[in-house]
Amino acid sequence: MADSATLVIGTRGSPLALAQAHETQDRLCRATGRDETQFALKVIKTTGDAIQDRPLSEAGGKGLFTRELDIALLEGAIDCGVHSAKDIPTYLPEGIMIAGYLPREDVRDVFISARAARLQDLPPGAVVGSASLRRQAQVRRLRPDLAVTLLRGNVQTRLAKLESGVVDATMLALAGLKRLGMTEHATAIFETDEFLPAVGQGAIGITARAGDDRVLDLLARIVDPETGYALAAERAFLTVLDGSCRTPIAGHARLRDGVLDFRGLVLRPDGSDAREVALSGPPAEAAALGAEAGRDLKARMPADFLTL
Repeated sequence: MADSATLVIGTRGSPLALAQAHETQDRLCRATGRDETQFALKVIKTTGDAIQDRPLSEAGGKGLFTRELDIALLEGAIDCGVHSAKDIPTYLPEGIMIAGYLPREDVRDVFISARAARLQDLPPGAVVGSASLRRQAQVRRLRPDLAVTLLRGNVQTRLAKLESGVVDATMLALAGLKRLGMTEHATAIFETDEFLPAVGQGAIGITARAGDDRVLDLLARIVDPETGYALAAERAFLTVLDGSCRTPIAGHARLRDGVLDFRGLVLRPDGSDAREVALSGPPAEAAALGAEAGRDLKARMPADFLTL
């Protein structure tokens, strides 16, 4: 740390990443009674930010948005890293742990288009752009008559490409639009039973050095146990399926009346086939529940399901 009174928060430099880092900073200020100068932000450019011309799955998959922050953590340049939880790899480098998650935002995806009020209303052959294999596969599953193409970039870049006519429609996370104050761009909101979100969607995950008790104690004041249970189930599900940016996988857990409900979905990239699972259990067994859901799906998938 810069000094004994300062915690350095590492973040990417995109507008959404900075909004998430500022939310973390604000929560720390409120929880500790200290001002923001005690929780400095340090912007770190990641490999994922530099790649705009091809799918992340072709460049190494998950970890491209976290690798440089992990290095900064291990070198002591930052004290914690703030990430979109869905960007955090299944396996973390030795010496780094997830300290917890901030209270989760809305997990739903939104449809954005000037040509139609809903995905179902797009004319055949319309072009839908997305960087997410999960979104691409679910669109193809619902509307195999549409053209689906890669659309990379931050939220503002994707909206600009949509406005210029590069694509006819796109999908984004409602949580990101809320954090950026840009919900007016949403044409329609997908309910989760129609369009299942990504594992970790809507949650902000905070990483720290394992054993760094002072930092972990500070972060413990702002992390949310309920979100932690949900993410434990979702990430365990992903681990069993060996999920990466190369695999269209969706998963969502939520705590209701003391019971953790989980839904999972795996699709072929072309949307031609899918396998679903739904399980419930006590939150204390969240990781076991997610792992069981993953094993159930894996047992019901053809051997080549995750490779085609």
